[in-house]
This record gives sequence, structure tokens and C-alpha cells, in this order.
Amino acid sequence: MTKVEKFAWSLGSCLVFAGLILAWQMVADAQLLPKAFFPGPDRTWAALQKGFSNGSLWADTLLTLRRMALGWALASLTGIALGVVIGLSERARIFILPMFEAIRPLPASAIAPLAILLFGLSDTMILILVAFGALWPALLTTAHGISVVHIRRREVARSLGMTRLSFAWKIALPASMPDILSGLRLALTVALILTVVGEMITVQGGLGALIINGARRFNSPNIFAGIVLLGLIGLLTNAGLSILQNHLLRWQRR
Repeated sequence: MTKVEKFAWSLGSCLVFAGLILAWQMVADAQLLPKAFFPGPDRTWAALQKGFSNGSLWADTLLTLRRMALGWALASLTGIALGVVIGLSERARIFILPMFEAIRPLPASAIAPLAILLFGLSDTMILILVAFGALWPALLTTAHGISVVHIRRREVARSLGMTRLSFAWKIALPASMPDILSGLRLALTVALILTVVGEMITVQGGLGALIINGARRFNSPNIFAGIVLLGLIGLLTNAGLSILQNHLLRWQRR
């Protein structure tokens, strides 16, 4: 695709987005839906301005980002470490995978009551909830990437007398980096979703609490403002990881 074609498609995407915003405003102005439940972009923008001017939205946004980042980091480090072990060792796959396959189908939201019993309505509960849900994409993609490293590379490493740890660090991890980074991007999306779920349960600050409190008070502009900010967070964090992925994997395009 040429640069002109890329620009044309990007421009088309921006125009469609602008059209959706305009349609949103027109529907709100026509009051096809009750005004109390469906604010337009103008009222949503006013809620954003008010929240950022008094500092409340800054605090909620940063709190959500911190919780998401901590849960994602914990899930990523644990998932990569376990994925390497499972990918390198057939014994580990036989021993660990059946247990993981029994636990993995559980929705993260289903363990929320257990997390509340153990940790109360706290940041720790949200961290556990986020880490549990975001663990699986990181773990499974890492295990797959490590396990499919070409057998010739394994034979070369063995002939050079490399230990498993050295093989994992110098050969297996770089070779499986495309799988790992894809898993981390998916895990980040899951982390954001579960952070919001946890905040809606605990109602102790964050954008999730802002949205649920807005619903309880019929404050629809705050609900939409929170949704817009969550969309921006998801867009920007995913774009950041995509740029990092392209930078780390630039050798693939050579």
C-alpha cells in the first residue's frame, strides 16, 4: 500500500469517526432517547472539562492507570516465567497444563467474590482480579512461542553446551518475542477491562467507580465521560505497545 493510499484510508477513518460524533449529537438534540440517560458530546465534553478543572478526573484516571499497570505487570512477569518453564520442559507441560486448563476457563469476574472474602474491598482485591484474568494471554502465548522454537536451534544450543537457562535467555525468548508481545497486548486489554470491573465492585475511586456512581445518581454525562476516557486509555496504551512491538521486531522486516 502506497503512502497516498494509507493517507486516504486514514482520512476516511477520521471522517467516519467525525460522522459518528455528529450523529451522536443529532440523536441527543432530537431527544430520541431520554435526555437524562443519553447526553450529547457537548454535555459529555462539559463533564470532562469540569472533572479535569477540579482535579477529580485526573485522580480517577491516574488511579485506574496505576491499578491496570500493576495488575498487567504482575500477570506479564508471572505469565512469561511460567510460559518459559512450560515451553522448555515436557515434564512441566504434563504436570502443570492440566491444572491450568481446569482453572483457565473460569471467568475472572467469577473469582471476585472469593477475592473479596480474602482481601476485602481493597486495591489488593483489584490487583488479584486483574492479574488472574490477564495472566492467561501472556502465559499461553509465551509457552507456545517457546515450544515451537526450531529443533535445529535446540540442537545447536545443546552442541554448544548451553544450559536451559542460557538457551531460554539467548535463543528461545528472542525467537518467541512476536508471540510474547502479542500476548502482552491482549493481556493489557484484559487488564483494563478487569480494572474497571474491580473498581465498580469496590467503588473506591477510579473511572469504574465514576461510572457506577454516575449510574446510581442518574448523572449520564459523568458515565459517558468515564467511557470516553477508558476508550482513550485503551487506544493510547495499545498504540504504545504496538510502537514498542514494531521497534523490537524491526529485524523481521529486514
